[in-house]
Amino acid sequence: MKRVSFRAFPVRAFKPLTSTESHQGIDRRAYLAAGITVILWASAFPGIRAALQNYTPAHVALIRYVTASLALVVYALFARIRLPRFRDVPGFALLGLIGIAFYNVALNTGEIHVPSAEASFLVASAPIFMAVEAMPFLGERLRVWGWVGIAVSCGGIALITLSQNASFHLDLWALLVLMAAIAQSLYSVGQKPFLTRYTALECTAYAVWAGTLFLLIFSPGLLEELRTAPLPVTLAATYLGIFPGALGYVSWAYALSRLPASTAASFLYLVPIVASGIAWVWLGEVPALFALLGGVFVLVGVILVNTRGRKGTR
Repeated sequence: MKRVSFRAFPVRAFKPLTSTESHQGIDRRAYLAAGITVILWASAFPGIRAALQNYTPAHVALIRYVTASLALVVYALFARIRLPRFRDVPGFALLGLIGIAFYNVALNTGEIHVPSAEASFLVASAPIFMAVEAMPFLGERLRVWGWVGIAVSCGGIALITLSQNASFHLDLWALLVLMAAIAQSLYSVGQKPFLTRYTALECTAYAVWAGTLFLLIFSPGLLEELRTAPLPVTLAATYLGIFPGALGYVSWAYALSRLPASTAASFLYLVPIVASGIAWVWLGEVPALFALLGGVFVLVGVILVNTRGRKGTR
């Protein structure tokens, strides 16, 4: 049966880079898109902290993804975004539940107590969990350097999740952010099979729309918070949906369509560093020494796994 699609104009910006074009020099637009993605996604961490001043974690997620969903619907009217096959709907619903709804509620709840820089470094550990999950689910294997990278990143995670006092007790709020990183990794690994049949933008739109439907269960009380929250706080929550949400995913899809995956992924190593700088300027947050040290270990481990640690599929 022929699949239904939104009647729309094609978006030429998402045309993949041909081999002839790749030899003409650096694709500046693709690199610019990747850089924009880094800035937008990095700004989400301090943006969440700003919105949490007057909104609950669940309501911040709901405002963010209702806004992102509406933006993606508008975009769908101008792009060739097909409706998914019926048999794929449960899969996209699961991706939305784990990668959008749970990820955001867990991250937002953790950020009540975890500074933006620490949260961004913890979420940056997601590729480590992806590497482990890809072994049973995707048949990928790791070299010795991959396991060394995992060990280094785990040491960094331990530094961040331990509080900075003499007793070094475990920070449960940081563990909640770590659960968000695991959810993000499951989302990314689970999305891989769908990317053989759908574009990156289509997969993103379906997951965002599904996740937003799950987040609607947190609607009670939102109108009251909207009435009482200061305008700058509401604008921060709305910003999360339009910029790190919709526009960030669109720019990332563009970068992925024109750059090798490994090249595009290398830009994501910059997200925690940029997030720390934005949080310093926006919220006056100065990262603690152990958070920075742990963050360095996390990033070094992630780089080792993604550059020297993978053997490929069985």
